[in-house]
Amino acid sequence: MNTLKRFWLQASFAAMSMAAGMPQQALAQFGGPIPAIPGTPDGASDQGIRDAVLSVLTFVLNFLALVAVVFIVIAGIRLIVSQGEDEAKEKAKKTILYVIVGLIIVLFARVIVGLFTETLSNAVT
Repeated sequence: MNTLKRFWLQASFAAMSMAAGMPQQALAQFGGPIPAIPGTPDGASDQGIRDAVLSVLTFVLNFLALVAVVFIVIAGIRLIVSQGEDEAKEKAKKTILYVIVGLIIVLFARVIVGLFTETLSNAVT
């Protein structure tokens, strides 16, 4: 249990220091270069895997932003078609509000992914 606690403490410190932007010298105690990934084909590297994961995350976040815009358009059409019916208008307004909140969350996720990958790429080099 002591080893698990020590590992958790070191991992937490490393994550917090990367988020705080500590210099690389402060993280030197946690090890050296990133080792090669076993079982990868010749020419493949961990950088290629990072790029693949990053492209998948970017695609998913872009797709979610597109879906949010489509839902806003649909809710706007429902608002127009409601013909003054209060219940339908409120439902459309709530849909627009919730989609905007979701879109803001998606945009923050995009920023967090960008900052995290930039921090990791700076820490490796």
